Amino acid sequence: MQSLQQKLDARVPQSEIGQVYDEIASVYNLWGTLTETRARNRTLELAEIQDGQQILEVAVGTGLAFYEIVKRNPHGHNFGVDLSKGMLAKAEQRLRTLGQANYTLKAETAFDLQLEDETVDTLVNNYMFDLIPFKDMGRILQEFKRVLKKSGKLILVNMTEGERWGSQIYDWLYDRSPRLMGGCRGVKLSAKLQEHGLVVDVREYHQQMLFPSEVIRAYKP
Repeated sequence: MQSLQQKLDARVPQSEIGQVYDEIASVYNLWGTLTETRARNRTLELAEIQDGQQILEVAVGTGLAFYEIVKRNPHGHNFGVDLSKGMLAKAEQRLRTLGQANYTLKAETAFDLQLEDETVDTLVNNYMFDLIPFKDMGRILQEFKRVLKKSGKLILVNMTEGERWGSQIYDWLYDRSPRLMGGCRGVKLSAKLQEHGLVVDVREYHQQMLFPSEVIRAYKP
């Protein structure tokens, strides 16, 4: 298993991720709709958002999930961060249609979130850990755990290792051209979450257009 992780570890440096996603921001909505919709919708269901909460989405992208979060939490505080200014511009454009919605969008890294300790009710993270080197995942999970309130929810969706026919094509493509896959490869995070003191109560596999996703809900005890 270790050799597989080494083979499919992150190969696009974190310093280049923002640029990679700036370049694909104009077409990401199509990709996200065709391959990620089912997993993203399930993520929102598991978040069980209640109006008035403090919600953070890390790796907000073009706002496909964040738009729905803000709609469900009009009287709470909604924070969205992403490395890519191009993706954030698309998210801002989408959110303008909500009028006087309560949200903040910032260009920010998951390694250093600009929020106080234990202030977030629910943290949503869409398709980011599949970009992160295995050795750096724990640092981000500790940062997520820091900002979550006690009993706060962490909802993750990632590209995962394929479990059904045809899904391995994406790891095959990544092995040959990581940038063609936007730097994403299949990961499994349940064990890593537990290793860092988070309690996993849901892990589901979803596949759309052969693209494999895992959806995880965990709690800070």
